[in-house]
Amino acid sequence: MMLHRKLSIVIAGVAVLAATAGFTGHGPHWQLSETGAPTVRFRGLAPVSGEVAWVAGTAGTVLRTVDGGRSWSSVGPPDAAALQFRDIEAVDARTAVALTIGNGTDSRIYRTSDGGRSWTTAFTNQDPNAFYDCMTFLDRRHGLALSDPVDGKFRILATSDGGRSWAVRPTAGMPAALDGEFAFAASGTCLVSSGGQAFFASGGGSSSRVFSSADGGYHWSVTSTPIPSGPSAGIYSLAYRDPAHGLAVGGDYATPAAAPSGAAYLRGHTWTVARTVPGEYRSGAAWIGRGPLALAVGPTGSDLSVDGGRNWKSFDTGSFDAVLCAGDGSCWASGEQGRVARLSWH
Repeated sequence: MMLHRKLSIVIAGVAVLAATAGFTGHGPHWQLSETGAPTVRFRGLAPVSGEVAWVAGTAGTVLRTVDGGRSWSSVGPPDAAALQFRDIEAVDARTAVALTIGNGTDSRIYRTSDGGRSWTTAFTNQDPNAFYDCMTFLDRRHGLALSDPVDGKFRILATSDGGRSWAVRPTAGMPAALDGEFAFAASGTCLVSSGGQAFFASGGGSSSRVFSSADGGYHWSVTSTPIPSGPSAGIYSLAYRDPAHGLAVGGDYATPAAAPSGAAYLRGHTWTVARTVPGEYRSGAAWIGRGPLALAVGPTGSDLSVDGGRNWKSFDTGSFDAVLCAGDGSCWASGEQGRVARLSWH
């Protein structure tokens, strides 16, 4: 309890400093970590704490740190070298579940319970029409993974044993997909969860939409959002502080330097475009703690919001794909050229 109170005080103080000082002297900045993987793009990110984090990316690469990023160990499955990891979820330094993407059998889920010394293949997709993009865990045992539409509906894969085994959910409770609609496997955050509920985002069709489920992925409701959608445009990342407070960021990866109306915030049941948007394509978003601070990242830079996503201000121009914050308030980002960093306010 004392740790949580101290964290809340720190976050509140940071918000005041950032808002009043224009980030000068007291603003956020990324402290890059040497991963030793300069050719790998890390779109999968799983921070456990300020000391423990996992990243997963191209060429079947999975890295883990247990010392705050001072050193990294390569712990990926030996049979995944030809695959691309796009998501990883971890509960501690030993247990992680990682997702590779692609049509047919390239979509796989691996699990380790010994820090990556050994992996089991928990799921291999056998449907050539399925393409899994991202996953989330509602708690330590219950998780979901999302595939692009098959036969006109998004497909949900579920586990109830911590990722050891997976089964496809029935699609009777899934609304029909729009023509051209799909999800973006950009940062492992097209499917997220909060308060026991699950949420996923889409683009590609006539509208960017957010789907939500309160019963473990059996039944879904869907809401259109004001973020523009198109063949390569839509919502790339969701973040929820709780089921009534959400963030959505995106744009068009084909035109990363321009993303009008590319960020929105949820209050209750209504999505509203941010008053001041990042203005560029963003592929990842995250809340910092339980307060109004939030982060967004993309290949052209990073942004901070101190008012729950209503306004965003750029603080870095480096390239990142994913951003997430751990329960202790530490925030991490990952991306191309082996880039992994921790957020600092000093």
